[in-house]
Amino acid sequence: MTKLNQELEVKFFITKPEAIIKRLETHHAECIQTRTHEFNLRFDTPDMQLTSEKRVLRLRQDTGTRLTYKGPGKTDKGVHAREEIEFTVSDYQKAKAFLFALGYQVSMSYEKYRTVYQLQGAEISLDEMPFGYFMEIEVEDPELIHSLSKLLHLNWDARILTSYSELFETVKKNLNLTFRDLTFDNFDNLSVSPQDLEIQPANS
Repeated sequence: MTKLNQELEVKFFITKPEAIIKRLETHHAECIQTRTHEFNLRFDTPDMQLTSEKRVLRLRQDTGTRLTYKGPGKTDKGVHAREEIEFTVSDYQKAKAFLFALGYQVSMSYEKYRTVYQLQGAEISLDEMPFGYFMEIEVEDPELIHSLSKLLHLNWDARILTSYSELFETVKKNLNLTFRDLTFDNFDNLSVSPQDLEIQPANS
């Protein structure tokens, strides 16, 4: 996240995470977070106003607890840009109760395993999602995101500018899925292809 509370990032769909990890190690990327489970609750009003306005209110629990607001996204110099305000809270259950008391409700939950690296000032996350592996590159400079994708041999034209929840809606539509939550249990025994997600692998 930038100093102006703006998130600048690009996602890539990865078919060979081990090869990506080797490339990161070759370029002396520092692992700043080992593989960690994340559980997220996304909140909305009863009439889903935030979703209709492409805004996000999220409570995340991993090594700590964070509350996040994200504004509508846009494309800026080929990367995904949106306002992001995030801060830590001391008590997950009280934060959830606080949001319920304000009239919000859980619209979905989702989980992933995330490993985070740092390279040339950028935060690079390797995400194991219920429907596949992804890499996120986040840094203040869009040009650096582009150059790091080249350094890691990622196909820039295969970059993804949508959120995981939007990818979830795509795969639900294409596979006729009816469940609400993006969890490993829900995707157990389901085979999801890049075509189902309407994306293409970024690494060879």
